[in-house]
Amino acid sequence: MSGQGTAVVLAANAVSAMTPLLLAALGGLFSELSGTLNIALEGLMLTGAFFGAAAASATGSIFLGMAGGSLAAAILAWAYGSATLRLKANPFITGIAANIFASGSAVLLSRRLFGTGSVVTFALKAVSKPLEPALGGIPILGAVLFGQTWIVHASWLAAILSWVLIARTPFGARLRATGANAEAVSAAGFSPDRYRLAAIVISGILAGAAGASLSLPLAAYVPNMSSGRGWIALVAVYLGFRKPWGIALACFIFALAEAYSNYAQGFLGLPPEFILAIPFAASLLALVVGTVAGKVGAGRAGKSVG
Repeated sequence: MSGQGTAVVLAANAVSAMTPLLLAALGGLFSELSGTLNIALEGLMLTGAFFGAAAASATGSIFLGMAGGSLAAAILAWAYGSATLRLKANPFITGIAANIFASGSAVLLSRRLFGTGSVVTFALKAVSKPLEPALGGIPILGAVLFGQTWIVHASWLAAILSWVLIARTPFGARLRATGANAEAVSAAGFSPDRYRLAAIVISGILAGAAGASLSLPLAAYVPNMSSGRGWIALVAVYLGFRKPWGIALACFIFALAEAYSNYAQGFLGLPPEFILAIPFAASLLALVVGTVAGKVGAGRAGKSVG
């Protein structure tokens, strides 16, 4: 394969791989803007992956599978948010508990519903690529952007709608105000905790869709198939400057590292465990660089003010 062909394949695979990261990171953005760090993204993704597979297996519908995964994750997010906001539980401990609960309950329910605690496969119609017949023949862009499934395109639409909701609606304005100055929101007659809980539930819906986007194209559920993507999504929220466009770019970079790690297994004489760690190493490096750059920028701004 030529160098250009390899680059196109890697870019196309990265665009596909960024879908669960983008959806989960958008969910994390809502809770972050409300002033709540959603540690439970990983568990919410895993819940969406399992219940999306279960719903699709029962109905034979990809759309109902996506809806089932989002609904189940939204319920878990509501429970996590209620424990954190109403019962005043420690958000970090509650988030870790939600992640553990999601992993354990998926195994238990898998044995109950499918008779196995390992890989679950089910019959499901292949996810279509709606733009491929009309636009897939465009050089480079056809394969990279338009040769994708509708789930990928839906994630781009989710990013646009998230931007509209956050930046152009009263709900978004109050949500941002809750994270910036909850006392002012309360003085205006609104409940900050209600907006925080709504943001957490929205994050559950999006993270659940992210998990379902992992299991449904495969027509299979694999235990712990989220594989740390929820944590990478959290990093993407900060590296994307808490903006949907920035988050999309950060998710693409991480997905490109993931696509390269999959490609590199075929020709690099390195242990598979090392190669598969490339996306996580990339996220750690990006977080360190972003933190250092932020501190340097803040220092320069302080000197200019002084």
